[in-house]
Amino acid sequence: MADRGGRTPDAATGVGPQPGRSDLDLLRAHVEGDRDAFTDLFQRHRDRLWAVALRTIGDREDAADALQDAMLSAHRAAARFRGDSAVTTWLHRIVVNACLDRIRRRQTHATVPLPDGVHTDGEPGRHTGGREPAAPSRDHDTALVVRQALAALPAEQRAALVLVDVQGYPVAEVALMLGVAEGTVKSRCARGRARLAVRLGHLRTGSDSPAADVPRVTSGNRRGPEGVGSSSGASRQAVSQEEP
Repeated sequence: MADRGGRTPDAATGVGPQPGRSDLDLLRAHVEGDRDAFTDLFQRHRDRLWAVALRTIGDREDAADALQDAMLSAHRAAARFRGDSAVTTWLHRIVVNACLDRIRRRQTHATVPLPDGVHTDGEPGRHTGGREPAAPSRDHDTALVVRQALAALPAEQRAALVLVDVQGYPVAEVALMLGVAEGTVKSRCARGRARLAVRLGHLRTGSDSPAADVPRVTSGNRRGPEGVGSSSGASRQAVSQEEP
């Protein structure tokens, strides 16, 4: 019987794909020559990796290219994985680094590309197979404004916010992904939230409900984004003291 990936068990051994294998098992199998192991590993995490790439870069085509570059790098570097962190943390770090490299290369451009429109049909992204998080149609305009503001943040702040507030990873894990201290992650998130609060404050005017898709002011947790809060003028003061 064919498995979900269309492969059949080996006729001699009767051994087919093992969906119960851990990420580390798959990575080791890939290093040892299993031609399907890395594909299985990527398929397991592709939606979250795609979401991180898309949110970090803000442009669908660039995000697809960055994700492809990252997976090629991970494929080639698998033998050098030391096990200092979880495999998924290692993969996210490679994806974020690929995104930041691509952002730095395009910094000479005068404009920041806006994210593509939201796919509301739930179909996979046309480049990677990952699903872009979709907002209800009535929140579509708000979501685009939020994503534009997120795309305008400095790349390091944006990456930290995407991982902590949008994807919900703990600060400690994000620090490993980005290769920086936990305090640096917290600082980048705080500065990014302050900038977003200034840019998006008008979305809360006259409404008791939080704006859709806006990361709220928290430390890292596993909860979904619930909206930006600004408890005092201190955040705005911090923004004004930052260089643009």
